[in-house]
Amino acid sequence: MSDHKKRPPIFGVIGWKDSGKTTLVERLIEEFTIRGLTVSAIKHAHHVFDIDHPHKDSYKFRSAGSRRTAIVSRNRWAMIHELRNEEEPSLDEVISHIGTCDLILIEGYKWAKFDKIEVRNTTNGKKNLAPQDPHIKAVAFQGEPQEIDLPTFLVDDIAQIADFIKNHLGL
Repeated sequence: MSDHKKRPPIFGVIGWKDSGKTTLVERLIEEFTIRGLTVSAIKHAHHVFDIDHPHKDSYKFRSAGSRRTAIVSRNRWAMIHELRNEEEPSLDEVISHIGTCDLILIEGYKWAKFDKIEVRNTTNGKKNLAPQDPHIKAVAFQGEPQEIDLPTFLVDDIAQIADFIKNHLGL
């Protein structure tokens, strides 16, 4: 990425499977958008996924060997990049393609070095990620909150979590 382009501020939402990460990111996108910010999102998937399906033209192009396939309409566009034995792109590389926005919210990339909030479902028995990760700046609880040395929120306190992120990033 060239030096003349300033990277948008990023903030992550991490946690174990079924902790409520996706719902929190969705609701934060909605909250920041209502507040007038342009938000982009990145989700890391640990599994194989498709955004096109058999019998669709884009799927046929990709299956035939196309490395990149763009799908374009009046309402949206998408670029499918088939890795074909290439390494998964780094988070920085993905961010470099995100374009202009006020904020990038990232779901996943649990061990990456950017500021984030941990979503904890206190009923799932998983080990806590904070305080071992110094990049975790707050914890949102689904279930009974615990006393910890970080700011804490109930996962449904969207406005308060958004205020925390806004203040933390200086937006």
